[in-house]
Parts: sequence; structure tokens; C-alpha cells
Amino acid sequence: MKRNSCICGMIGMIVLILLDQWTKLLAVRHLKDGSYPLIDGVFSLQYLENRGAAFGMMQGHQWLFAVMAVIIVSVFGYAYYRLPCQRRFRILRIVLCFLLAGALGNLIDRLTRNFVVDFFYFELINFPIFNVADCYVTLSAVMLILLYLFYYKDGDFENLIPKKYRSQKESKKDNDQI
Repeated sequence: MKRNSCICGMIGMIVLILLDQWTKLLAVRHLKDGSYPLIDGVFSLQYLENRGAAFGMMQGHQWLFAVMAVIIVSVFGYAYYRLPCQRRFRILRIVLCFLLAGALGNLIDRLTRNFVVDFFYFELINFPIFNVADCYVTLSAVMLILLYLFYYKDGDFENLIPKKYRSQKESKKDNDQI
């Protein structure tokens, strides 16, 4: 059962990554010449080579962002693998697939282009230009917070911590109470 869940998750992530990379390829091919308004004065497609983090911060530190992406993918990939194959965790698995696809989509750009292709621009509020992978990461982060606050309980995540570490943590907690 766990194997099927992991295979479905991998297929889902690959599809999401392919969608992200396809939209970025379209942006590279068709948007370099200028801005294309979809809703005049509100929303447009505009090509940007982002060599920084979110909102263009810390320009030129590609190695740092690549390392961070690898850490994020490792931690959340491990969490995905360790989740029980129960219906209760299905939504969390889907959210993790989106998070991982977003992190990997932008990592692919950083490793192959040395920048991330951004192209969605909300002119109305002058919001920083972003891409599909950014949407995946942002929406999944919001969903993770909401799920943690309102749906799951602390005990739901015991499987994420290996038993040998869990027993040490519980022993320390018991000693602290004495």
C-alpha cells in the first residue's frame, strides 16, 4: 500500500514539475519581448530572470538557494514517505506533493539556467513577479499551516520520528517532569 502511495506521489510530482517547466519554457520563448496584459492594469505576463529568493531578495546566492531546496526536498520527502497510508493523511500527501514539486521546479531552474524564470505579475498591487512553482510552494505552505492548526493533532505525526529518537525524547520529557 505504501509503495503504491509513493508511486502515485512521484507521478503527481512529475506531472506538476512538467507543468511548471513547460510554463517557464513558454515564458522564455514568448515573453522576452515585453509585457502582455491579460487584464489591463491588473494582471499581466512579464518575463523576469530571478537570481534571488522570493521577491528577488539576496540576488546572486544561487548555491545557498540550491542547498536550501535540497534540504526542503529531503525533509518533506522523508515526511511524505513516513506518513501512514490512511485516508486521514491523503490531503497531507497531496499538499506535500505540491510543495516538493514547487521546490524541485525552481531547483531545476537554478541548476540549469542559474536563475528562476518568473512571469506572473499583479500590476494592480505591484506584487513581485512569480511562477507556477512559487504558486505550488505558497499554497502548500498555507495548507500545511491550516492542516496543522485545524485538522491534525500532535499525536498524528508520531510516525515521522523514528522510534529510537521518539523513546529518547519521551525519556527526556519524563525526566523533566520529575
